[in-house]
Amino acid sequence: MSFLREASRAMRSALVLWIITALIYPLGMLAIGQIVFPFQANGSLIKNAQGQVVGSALIGQPFTSDRYFNSRPSTTNYSTADPQKDDAGVLKTGVSGASNLAPSNPDLLNRIQGKADPDPQKAIVGTIPTLQKAGIQPTADLVYTSGSSLDPHITPEAARAQIARVSAARGLQPNQLETLVKQNTEGRFLGIFGEPGVNVLKLNLDLDALKPAH
Repeated sequence: MSFLREASRAMRSALVLWIITALIYPLGMLAIGQIVFPFQANGSLIKNAQGQVVGSALIGQPFTSDRYFNSRPSTTNYSTADPQKDDAGVLKTGVSGASNLAPSNPDLLNRIQGKADPDPQKAIVGTIPTLQKAGIQPTADLVYTSGSSLDPHITPEAARAQIARVSAARGLQPNQLETLVKQNTEGRFLGIFGEPGVNVLKLNLDLDALKPAH
């Protein structure tokens, strides 16, 4: 009888813990998230002026046009992969992350500095020469990927370094873009953690809504 009582007590305890951890806790967290933090709980999705979802405030995406502020380089190219033409197999892994190449690795140096080759198809332009050709002073975050390779932010310095190019491409005054960068600069978390940053997607959405000064 003692054994049966202990077994019954153990099963009741396991059942109670299962209800708490598998039902009450996750459902409670879901309810709190949807009520208190609905924007964050649903992926921090950003919509354009037409109400269409164009991305997430937490996930970077590539911008390469002269009409937009460019984001940090990425080693995943996750958002440009076409499921019908995924020759590189980008969508097979479903992972994010930096390349983990050492500073002395030739592949990293070639990607950053470029590499000449008699065969144009084998030549590598390089991030720094590309930035310099566009009249942009290279900054660390415009040259190197982030740890996740999906960082949505660049530094205010990196944004200001692109003002002249975007201004010329759109016919806007540089002071308009300077103000726009300041308005989109996010401060340190709680005033002490991290560094100020500019969310590139938010900045470019505001850029599309900006009218030339008369």
